[in-house]
Amino acid sequence: MEAPSTISGLIGNWDKLTEFAADVGCGYEAARKMRDRESIAPEHWAKVIAACEQRGIKGITYEWLARRRAAAADKEAAA
Repeated sequence: MEAPSTISGLIGNWDKLTEFAADVGCGYEAARKMRDRESIAPEHWAKVIAACEQRGIKGITYEWLARRRAAAADKEAAA
């Protein structure tokens, strides 16, 4: 499986948002905000990476997550 290019694309690898939230160890609302903001808070990165490895989602690393978070912050600052 190829690495997704967005956070929403990454989360879309789960059938349901509740499944992603359970795998990452956060609530549904937090997972929804991650998807909508295209950014995942750093405290969730280790679990996101582990969940991706378990599901066979390639290319999700701390660097990948950091780039997406920086892009989301830049977009928010420009708004």
